Amino acid sequence: MILSLNPFGGLAGDMLLAALLDAGASLDAVRRAVALTGLTGWRVEAEQVRTGPLVAVRFRVEVEDDATERPAAELIAMAARAGLPVAEAALTAIAEVEGRLHGVPAAGVHLHELGGHDTLIDIVGCAAALRDLGVTRVHCAPLPLGGGTVRTRHGVLPVPAPATLALLQGAVVRGGAAGEAVTPTGAALLRAAGADYGPAPEMTLRATGYGAGTREVPGRPNVVVAMLGEPTAETTQQVVLSANLDDVTGEVLGHVIERALAAGAADAWVTPAVMKKTRPAHVLHVLTPPELAGRLEELVLAETGSLGLRRGVVDKVALPRHFETVRLHGQDVRMKHGPWGVKPEHDDLVRLAAATGRPLRQLAREALDAL
Repeated sequence: MILSLNPFGGLAGDMLLAALLDAGASLDAVRRAVALTGLTGWRVEAEQVRTGPLVAVRFRVEVEDDATERPAAELIAMAARAGLPVAEAALTAIAEVEGRLHGVPAAGVHLHELGGHDTLIDIVGCAAALRDLGVTRVHCAPLPLGGGTVRTRHGVLPVPAPATLALLQGAVVRGGAAGEAVTPTGAALLRAAGADYGPAPEMTLRATGYGAGTREVPGRPNVVVAMLGEPTAETTQQVVLSANLDDVTGEVLGHVIERALAAGAADAWVTPAVMKKTRPAHVLHVLTPPELAGRLEELVLAETGSLGLRRGVVDKVALPRHFETVRLHGQDVRMKHGPWGVKPEHDDLVRLAAATGRPLRQLAREALDAL
């Protein structure tokens, strides 16, 4: 599922979580994830509120412990217990940025304003909601930066806060009205989710949600809009080269496939066949973009010695996909996400199996569990 965000009023962790809940995420799933962290003395609710002319959802946190200071390492460890990589990555990003800004190692960062219950709840809750909705890609429209100043433990700082700006490196931003429009928590969640920026992608819209912030803005709703949609397929025209071969060895066929793929073929494969005079044979197929067809045709004819081949034009339907990486036994394993599932890259598993001596099937299950 694709999540496309319109940060109309800005973006904070509680606003994003409220929008996801309004779009259909389960509040019980959020509560279960927060409970796994070991955090105590909290209660969360989602309520409908009016902000400007719109009705939206506001996420509300009530805590018995109102302390706002904790070591970043403590929050990261608690998020890890929930088994949500996005939450762990968001808190790690905050710790790394704060460490760079204040000249201390990330492991020694002590969070002040961001060290409270609500930071952990917002981040873990958002990660749980994304998982509950099956979100695999996140897009965001340009973020309003806001302006002015904010009072912190370190004194008066400009808005956006330095930590927010550091977390937004690579994001597309725009000017905005005075006030803190994007919080460090919101920026960290976008970074951890691998958000892309720009116009909403092509998708089939399935649900929308409106998440309200706590700040009242005269004359306009203070909301972030979440749009959930299913990806649409991309259709391109491709050329298929085919050659019937009854006098080419398996070694040569494998070599031709490797060379064709290295030269830019979209795919290459062999099927068994019975030719004239009932000779057993193989049909070599090469799928290629039209602009590479001539070069790949020469390659096939030169390598196989065939006196001819066939060209056919086909429509290739490609569903969108993207990759993320999980860390397993000290090595990176790429995970390929499609609209209907996810699987680890085979070559990465082969390398890991050789390094660890573990069975390939076991490593595949571990990689999926690590998501």
